[in-house]
Amino acid sequence: MACAVAGGAAGYGGVSGVRPLYAPARVSILRAVSAAPIPVPSAAQAAEKARAEELEVERLLAERAKAGDRRALAELLRKYGPVLYRSVLLPRLGSEAVAQDALADTYVRVVEKFAHFEWRGCGVYPWLRVVAMRIALDQLRSRKRETLFEPADLERAIDAAERELDQGVDAKLCEERDRDSAKAKLDAALAAINTRYAQAIRMRVLEEKSREDSAAALGVTVSTLDVVLHRALKALKNALGGAEEETP
Repeated sequence: MACAVAGGAAGYGGVSGVRPLYAPARVSILRAVSAAPIPVPSAAQAAEKARAEELEVERLLAERAKAGDRRALAELLRKYGPVLYRSVLLPRLGSEAVAQDALADTYVRVVEKFAHFEWRGCGVYPWLRVVAMRIALDQLRSRKRETLFEPADLERAIDAAERELDQGVDAKLCEERDRDSAKAKLDAALAAINTRYAQAIRMRVLEEKSREDSAAALGVTVSTLDVVLHRALKALKNALGGAEEETP
């Protein structure tokens, strides 16, 4: 009898005084566990986690780049160069050729200045954006004609971008704002001016057609096209600044 009791105790795992968990009780517990909801991250939480991981990778790249690792800096420029071109430079400079030159100058300036970059938790893009805007401002100041924006317009944009950099505004928000606002502003201004003026600007500045081809499309001489384009750019700048358009 004593052997039976001892054997039974061993059957409970060798722990004296512990009652066995009978099958009905185990089934009840398993049902309760299986019925309990399993927490699943929401889409927003998943996106936030992915963004945090992306920023951490970027922070490590920035640290290496500041330490003189040119490969790390090149990786950052490969990531953000196309964004700077299409969202910052091209909308403000209009010409693809000029915007490409500005992007090359931006790369040079970044290589020269990246040792002074300070990580602020919002990524590298807001800092690169300010550098690109300053290069675009230099381009506008050096060009006497065929520019869509006045240097003063870009100076105000740079001031706003620097404030956002200080505030740590997220890079994705900056990118979307740059891309959408510049394009919307230009499209609205072109729609507000005389159709002939808008056509001249699209051909000569945005599409970079030759003077001869543009003049032929408008049915005027090359010298007349130059006059029309001068007046068109003046009307566009007035529209961008909220002033009344000059009568054609």
